[in-house]
Amino acid sequence: MGKIETAFMVLPEDIGEEDPEERRLLRERAKAAQSFMAAFAWCRSIRKLWFAGGFSHVAVFLCEVENSADPADDQLWVVVGDLPPAYLVVDDSPDLKGALLSYVCEMRLWVDAAKKGKSVRGCIPVNVPATLENARLLASRLDFIEKEYVPSLP
Repeated sequence: MGKIETAFMVLPEDIGEEDPEERRLLRERAKAAQSFMAAFAWCRSIRKLWFAGGFSHVAVFLCEVENSADPADDQLWVVVGDLPPAYLVVDDSPDLKGALLSYVCEMRLWVDAAKKGKSVRGCIPVNVPATLENARLLASRLDFIEKEYVPSLP
């Protein structure tokens, strides 16, 4: 797959939201995305990070990494915010909308397993216990992303 187009993305330091608090929160999300990715042993370095879109509660970044596990996967989507952080391969998600929908899809598998009391071992890692309450909270956030935010994207 080709590289994701970054022409409509900005570097974290160039996030220019009019609201100073929103700008501050999005820049904090960029730091969270960098920290999240840097914690993986296969991530030798982060070459570049672009803010693809989002708002203070959920932000999506395109992260260019030196990936020792799979050098071909040198671009990854990173989703951070008031929900579990995750990285996603770019193969089936060529843009912000696709990245968010992939995130929602993967997290819904975790939610469904947790709600049924099943193992979440084969699911995307989530940084909270797989309880019914955590599944409900995450499902609520996923509903907002899928039904309110994604449809508003160009």
